[in-house]
Amino acid sequence: MWISTRAQYGMRALVEIARNGDKPLSLKVVSERQKISYDYLEQLIAVLRKNGYLISTRGAYGGYRVSKPLNEITSLEIVELLEGGLSPVDCIENGQSCYFSGNCSTEPLWQEIDIAVRKVLSSTTLADLVAKKELIEIEQLPKQFTN
Repeated sequence: MWISTRAQYGMRALVEIARNGDKPLSLKVVSERQKISYDYLEQLIAVLRKNGYLISTRGAYGGYRVSKPLNEITSLEIVELLEGGLSPVDCIENGQSCYFSGNCSTEPLWQEIDIAVRKVLSSTTLADLVAKKELIEIEQLPKQFTN
């Protein structure tokens, strides 16, 4: 399993937008804050919007906001949406992809890894990630005042 920048950047963008609450946040702001190419970000946001995770608002104060309660969106569904398959090896999702599938001593290892990753991602919601981001920023505040 390889988590690409699609999922990494998509999750970061989603957290940034979610932190803005009910107020739309422009892609320009998300791009600047998260250091993600605007063009690449547009592609990721289009997928999230098309699949019902974001709502867009047009106009001078337009942008994007999350369309569902943050505690109802799991990291697993976002990563799967942006990545496709998550399994560490092809034979876990597609038994036909390997000659040794079902008769391989390493297959249980790959299955355990797959289960563990899915468990962590499915138990982590967008609300959890927003809370972690806010905690990180609070913890950094004292450092700014020590200069």
